[in-house]
Amino acid sequence: MEAADDTAPAIEARFLTKRYGDTTAVDRLSVEVQRGEVFGLLGPNGAGKTTTILMLLGLTEPTSGLARVDGLDPTRSPLLVKSRVGYLPDEVGFYEDLTAVQNLRYTAELNRLSKAVGAERIERVLDDVGLADAAGTKVGAFSRGMRQRLGVADALVKQPSILILDEPTVNIDPEGVRELLLAIERLRTEQGVTVLLSSHLLHQVQQVCDRIGIFVRGQLRACGTIDALADEIGDRWTFTVGIDGPGSCEEVLARVPGVTAVTRHEGRWRVQADGDVRPAIHDAVVAAGGRFTHLSRNEADLDAIYHRYFVNEGDSRDSAA
Repeated sequence: MEAADDTAPAIEARFLTKRYGDTTAVDRLSVEVQRGEVFGLLGPNGAGKTTTILMLLGLTEPTSGLARVDGLDPTRSPLLVKSRVGYLPDEVGFYEDLTAVQNLRYTAELNRLSKAVGAERIERVLDDVGLADAAGTKVGAFSRGMRQRLGVADALVKQPSILILDEPTVNIDPEGVRELLLAIERLRTEQGVTVLLSSHLLHQVQQVCDRIGIFVRGQLRACGTIDALADEIGDRWTFTVGIDGPGSCEEVLARVPGVTAVTRHEGRWRVQADGDVRPAIHDAVVAAGGRFTHLSRNEADLDAIYHRYFVNEGDSRDSAA
């Protein structure tokens, strides 16, 4: 039997490819997810994210290339991989008439845990995801956000070293999203769980991911931290400036070295530059006799990233998941 390798990356893909007839769902994917990392696999619906996850779990065989999960080949050792990975699909199913504890007890029994061990783990994982107070509540009364967190708890019962979440924040209210992301953050910081988070919601998952991979039309177009990806966006240095006087504000701002464009936007000035020109803007405005009412760098990097990769590269609507 193949042995797990705890020194290898938590997840590794090398030229991983999946074709369905003439359709290429995943095209030569190469990526590594390090242990203890929260990695976001981000792309529009139909980009190939779910197909990638199914190959990592050994639920579908790649056409070519290789995958390793905990150093294991999912194709050769699917059961061993499943024993080490917790998986939350995009649609979670529970028995509506059973309580949270009863549903998790069933999962514990499927994983052949003793009653004592199962009870201890169930109590802990419900606390981990913030559902301890709802342990005795029937799942039929749960909100979607509570169901998603219960799904995370369900995946954690077997104490996996890796957690794979497929679109976990879809159709959840903002408070539910906040609670789910907090649960993921606690799992990473307190227990060192490696998390692969698949989503098309860049603004949500960037709150918790260490790195993200941009996945469009089956290809990994970019990979890195939000800051690193933003560095590749040419117009990322954009500022909003509010000024009382002088009368020639636009000219004052335009003369600042490094400023490339000045436009009026919602009663303030929108300044684009080739770097961080805030100190220079401050000095120029003060020297001209102006007074600041506002000066900030626009938090638009995520929008620029989304537009560059998801819109410009093509928002795929192919049938392949």
